[in-house]
Amino acid sequence: MIRTGLIAEVRAVVGEERQRGKKIAIVPTMGYLHRGHLSLVEEAKRDHAFVVMSIFVNPLQFGPQEDFGRYPRDLERDSALAAEAGVDLLFNPPLEEMYPEPMLTLVEVKEIDSVLCGRSRPGHFRGVATVVTKLFNIVQPDLAYFGQKDYQQVQIIKRMVRDLNMPLDVRTVAIARAEDGLALSSRNVFLSPQQRAEAVVLNRSLEEGAAAIRGGERDARTLEELIRTRINAESSGEIDYVEVRGAADLKEVTEIEGPVVIAVAVRFGATRLIDNKVIEVGTDV
Repeated sequence: MIRTGLIAEVRAVVGEERQRGKKIAIVPTMGYLHRGHLSLVEEAKRDHAFVVMSIFVNPLQFGPQEDFGRYPRDLERDSALAAEAGVDLLFNPPLEEMYPEPMLTLVEVKEIDSVLCGRSRPGHFRGVATVVTKLFNIVQPDLAYFGQKDYQQVQIIKRMVRDLNMPLDVRTVAIARAEDGLALSSRNVFLSPQQRAEAVVLNRSLEEGAAAIRGGERDARTLEELIRTRINAESSGEIDYVEVRGAADLKEVTEIEGPVVIAVAVRFGATRLIDNKVIEVGTDV
């Protein structure tokens, strides 16, 4: 595995691989890798691509009161995991390589960036869209892989790629979960034992919501209240949101008629966890 923090070196290596006829894939991450990140690499390897993984904790997507300073970092551990998973090129740029001067150009995907997580984290998705655009421009991949856990982020990136005619395919990989159902997240390390035990209610409540739809429930507000009640009854977590929205456009829905996403965000102390489930009447994912 090649490891570099230099944009010029990434472009040189990727250019050589492209000349050899290889498809180029990118797996953008902020590091502190877990099985969910590695599942993205596995999907890229199945597509026989040359895999570039980025590890960069992007300050543009953190608000002033958020956890940029305490976000977990362990580059040597991550490098070993990436190499074992089959990453071909690990790009871990220092801050000054990605942002050598203050950014005057920012990328914003309107409307779908102001709901769900965007409502309580203003500017977050502008930071995500900007850094992902930079990574796409640096690597110029044919394929990009993102996890379903960050569902809103994936929809924003897909819309950005369509709107700006970026020549790549964005692929979504299913949520990786612990044995008890908790969605894997780098932030799970901050949970106390009690919080970790309580956090499984997120997935359980989503499963209950899916079961309600299979049982005939079609009112979105009723479904949201069902999930809120379950989370409040089984945890000390503070609910940020529980919402049913259109799966493709994240628009608010009243009647569940087509594909929808049930999305939840709950704070356990200082740690904010998200999860979701995509459901269509008659089936679910």
